[in-house]
Amino acid sequence: MDINSALRESAEQSIRFALHCLTPCEGHLRATSTFVNPQGEPQMWHDFGPLEGPGWAANSLGGASVLLCYGKAFGREDCIRAGNALIEHTLAHFVDAHGRLQWLYRDVRTGALYLNFKHNRDWFCPGSVARVVIQMLECAERTNAPSLQKRLIACAHTTAHWLTAITPTLPNGWFPRRITPQGEPYPHAAEGGNDPIFAESGDGTHLLWMWTELMRKGLGDYRSHLQHGIEAFRKAGGFYGSVNHDTYDKQENVAYAIAFRTFVRAADLLGEPPLKEYALQKILPGLERFVMQEDRNGVATKGLLYMEDSWDTAYLWENAEAAIACLEAYRLTGEQRYEQRALDILLAISKHHYGEHGFLTEGVDWNNHVGKQHHIGQAEYGAIAYTEPMLNNLYHVEAYCVWRER
Repeated sequence: MDINSALRESAEQSIRFALHCLTPCEGHLRATSTFVNPQGEPQMWHDFGPLEGPGWAANSLGGASVLLCYGKAFGREDCIRAGNALIEHTLAHFVDAHGRLQWLYRDVRTGALYLNFKHNRDWFCPGSVARVVIQMLECAERTNAPSLQKRLIACAHTTAHWLTAITPTLPNGWFPRRITPQGEPYPHAAEGGNDPIFAESGDGTHLLWMWTELMRKGLGDYRSHLQHGIEAFRKAGGFYGSVNHDTYDKQENVAYAIAFRTFVRAADLLGEPPLKEYALQKILPGLERFVMQEDRNGVATKGLLYMEDSWDTAYLWENAEAAIACLEAYRLTGEQRYEQRALDILLAISKHHYGEHGFLTEGVDWNNHVGKQHHIGQAEYGAIAYTEPMLNNLYHVEAYCVWRER
């Protein structure tokens, strides 16, 4: 099977599983659950199990954006309908009367709304809300429904204005990983105790990306915010701490990918080509330390990136983000090594579908970090038997679409 056929088949399987994991809800569609097994059944023992919505792992708008992208690329009306229905659901349930995205998660059992995946309203991550704003703008570009486009742009504009006003700047010039609904810094870990990377999370880079996209679309003047954020990032030598909300390393693979993609976009907007060189020479090479050059413990890991030192499973949305970053580097430079790195990642991902519905694991646990009881077939080393259907199962489809358009 050639590369295109292998990647297309992998994308098709993940699309099939994502559609399998959608549930009708008041005339729209929502994810059945943020965390499911290969049959698409919610795993209620996990924090994510009862939740759905636009938040970090639930990713309703990110999933909608990928479905729309794939639907347009391959003439799949079912994907376009599903993407639009997810957008309708998100706008109906998570936006307040002022047109601002207020909530990030919803309990599918009770309808209760939360700010975070720990099922409370004590804190939220401003970087993650910024990512949702970026996804709103993506969905607005991709939807074929003018009314949705208008509502998405309005919500993105309103949410970004509020988020910019409420998010404080820390003494190091960066942004808190978590804040309260009143905009006070929340320096604690999701599980309690102090967060060691409270002032160093790569999630904050999403704010720079959000401001860049808003300005590109004429939705506000955030130039000073963007320039100050870039200056703080460079002065610190980069902020690459965990983007995922439940890990606490100073270096996480996906933080480098997000930073690279952000700086390239900011360089274009600001008319500052040296920022592209900075992204290519100082940011993107940081991904290399995470690359696994071989299959480990009999598991297909060659080409994948492990997530971070303390949690070295190869999770797949992060790998997909890295692949997109490499494809954008290839587009920027024409250097074949970047395209090859992206293809190595995507081909490695394609080896980890399981079950009749096309399930793609959330991560490849090559050294039994999470325990074999959570692996496919309870293998000592292997793929995890759960996934986030709108995120880990689906995001590599975006990378495949980017590769096709290279």
